[in-house]
Formats: sequence, C-alpha cells, structure tokens
Amino acid sequence: MELKTKRLVLRTITKDDVQDLISGLNNINVSRNLALVPFPYTQEDAIWWINKCSEEEKKKPRTDYNFSIEHFVDKRIIGSVDLSHVDEFNGTATLGYWLNEKYWKQGIMTEAVERLLEYAFQEIGLRRINVSAFVENDGSNALIKKMGFDEEGKRNKAVKSKADGKIHDEFIYGLLKINWKRKIIL
Repeated sequence: MELKTKRLVLRTITKDDVQDLISGLNNINVSRNLALVPFPYTQEDAIWWINKCSEEEKKKPRTDYNFSIEHFVDKRIIGSVDLSHVDEFNGTATLGYWLNEKYWKQGIMTEAVERLLEYAFQEIGLRRINVSAFVENDGSNALIKKMGFDEEGKRNKAVKSKADGKIHDEFIYGLLKINWKRKIIL
C-alpha cells in the first residue's frame, strides 16, 4: 500500500530498507524520544521491526498501519508514521512517528502526518486519533499542536525510554475527525 504527498511516498517497509532504518534510528537524538526503540539500533532490531510490520499487514481486521517515509528525491527511507491500536468499533487509533535527524525542520513530518490523518479519517473511517509526546520533546509537541490536536493532559513519569533508560513525563493529545475537518476547511 502507498500513500503519496508532494515530496513523499508513505509505503510498506521491506527488507531492502534495513540500512535506512539503521541510519535513521541508530542516533540517540532520535531514539531517546521514542519509548520502544533501543540504542544502539542494530540490524537485528531492523529485521525484527520489518518482520513485525509484515505480520501486522496480514491481520484482519488490522490493528496497526505502519508506513515508511520515502523521500521522492533521495529514494531512501527517512522515517515512519503509523497508526497503532486501531479499534474500528470505537473508531480510534494512536499516532506514532520518527524522522531521521538529517531531515528535521523541513516540514517533512508535517506532510507525512497530514496524509496519514487523511487516510485515517477518510479511508479507515476513524473518528479520533490519540498521540503522546515526552514533555521535553519540543519539536514533537509543536508538530502535534500544529496538526490540530488538543492537549488533554499530562502523565507524570509515565514512560521509560528503551534508548537511554530515562523515565519521562508525557503530554497526551487527541484529535476528533470533526475538528480535523474544520482545520482543512480553514
């Protein structure tokens, strides 16, 4: 499955993407902001993730949609966006993402998340997306607010980062389909 934007292809990850995953995630500046990504990030970690994504694609109904972010120009995987804990009955899912540090502050994640939200609300038919970010992750918190998510609270000492072992407070956010539609109209 592929979703396209102006500069990106959001697509299924393959075994050919191992080195790109390692290149992007074997960076403490990236992995320390992610709960479940180890540091160092090895070939074994990348293969495990690719196999997990492949298994998730076969599930009916799907509970996870994982998309690699491929840059049109570079033709490399530079990050990923995903919907996890997809609950079609309740119409909810949780958003997650990461981006290779070389591509930060270029609007790439904004572009990828906008397309994934469109897919979630229009094609899957969800009514609410949840997302959280470590309190100190200014870039991620800014992106989430830019996308129209409402801050719904803070969980103290809620998540331990696998990369550095630190325990983090996190902000929690939600976006309703009705509010997303209003954002698009404006």
